[in-house]
Amino acid sequence: MCRRFPATDYGAHLARRRAVFHLTGCGHPPNSDTSTAVALIVSELAANAVRHSSASGETVDGGFRLRVTAGPAPCTVRVEVSDTLGGVLPWLTRCDDTEAESGRGLLLVDSVAARWGVTPHGAAGKTVWAEYDAPPP
Repeated sequence: MCRRFPATDYGAHLARRRAVFHLTGCGHPPNSDTSTAVALIVSELAANAVRHSSASGETVDGGFRLRVTAGPAPCTVRVEVSDTLGGVLPWLTRCDDTEAESGRGLLLVDSVAARWGVTPHGAAGKTVWAEYDAPPP
């Protein structure tokens, strides 16, 4: 599945729902561990794309692209979120402020995903990806 979404909170919400719907067609029901974990990964990566596009002051006409690839369990589910924000690369940081409302997204992704990383595309943006190893049914 590959689809573009607007760089808005609602776009991030739609991306998460679309990913879960796609996984259902691959044999991973919405309440499964796989769908729940992938929904969290999509939520965090899409929210970062939205948050950083508005924080940078750039207009992201194309929004962000979500790609989810999965097969029947057991498999690896790969999530990719691409945006057009060149030079804004994510990094993993500890958030020691227990009252902070943000700053934990990539820590969550790191704790759920088997692997994750960033593929920069220069001034054309980047793709942040994560892979989840789905358990056997």
